Amino acid sequence: MDPQGALRYLAGRGLLTGPADHRRVERVLVDDGWTPCGAGDWAVALRSPDGTLAARISPFDPTGPYSAAIYARAARTRQVPALVVHRRLTGGGDLQVLEWLAPVAADEATVFQEALAEPRPDLAELAAVVDDVHAQARRELPWCGPLDRNPANVMRTVDGRLVVLDLLYADGPDLYSTATSDPDRLVALIPQDERRFMTEIPLATSGPWDPAAREALRAAVAAADARRAPVPAADEP
Repeated sequence: MDPQGALRYLAGRGLLTGPADHRRVERVLVDDGWTPCGAGDWAVALRSPDGTLAARISPFDPTGPYSAAIYARAARTRQVPALVVHRRLTGGGDLQVLEWLAPVAADEATVFQEALAEPRPDLAELAAVVDDVHAQARRELPWCGPLDRNPANVMRTVDGRLVVLDLLYADGPDLYSTATSDPDRLVALIPQDERRFMTEIPLATSGPWDPAAREALRAAVAAADARRAPVPAADEP
């Protein structure tokens, strides 16, 4: 599926405009033959029926717009994946549709990440974009982590190029620890509409998430939201 064809398809399925949360996006794509091809702590991935695209779907991902900004701004380097579409989903979720990528051997990926960190001259433009967007994310997000130099974030395109993705991430351990120990701080720093589904991230790498702990966190955050809600004015006599 070429990018324009993908945009027409997504628009025709109502996934580019109007309200849509992660559940609806995943349901529509799966019903249309997209197949699961991966899962991490923050998102799941589906592969298009023709194998040319991957959809990354997250219930809650504060850094999603910043990752998309890196892909857009560094597109001409051809060292990031081609981004077909990015949109924020209802409740703080994130959808990215990217070109299909294949895994890379760990040693080759490590060399690429080290070269990007230097940066090597042929990666200097990409490194400058990454550093600029990351600095912006650190200014604007209360729980933005350092750059993720994981070799698994280096992959290969169909035409053989090495690209890097998912360099930015929210500091999940700190964020969720704060949500548990000081939910009032969490609700003060992240608007409710941007974290509605924060207890629905997959945690495929770090999990599983104990159901009782998940429910306790959900209840604690809801109580903090209630405490933060404005008190209705008393009726005048």
